[in-house]
Amino acid sequence: MRLNSLFTLFRLGPLRLARLFYHLPNFLKLFWRLLGDRRVPPWPKLLLGLLLVYLFAPMDLVPDFLVGLGQIDDLVVIFLGLQAFVRLCPPEVVREHVQMIAAGR
Repeated sequence: MRLNSLFTLFRLGPLRLARLFYHLPNFLKLFWRLLGDRRVPPWPKLLLGLLLVYLFAPMDLVPDFLVGLGQIDDLVVIFLGLQAFVRLCPPEVVREHVQMIAAGR
């Protein structure tokens, strides 16, 4: 894991964070489309499945009773997992889906 990726979430200012939430529906469309695309190998899809299992599993990297830190570790794991999912998908397939979403299709 790159240390820069870990701190990307924390470096976002309020304006960038607002833009991230504004584009969240597009990100969800992209993840859903990549998950259903047959050109995407099974490994990235397995990573996304493992990420969902981690999200709903009762274990945590940092216990939730540490106020704030318990929830931040989940956000970091989700952020890094989704970033790895997109990076493991073929770039031309990702580019095609991003262009289709931007065009409103």
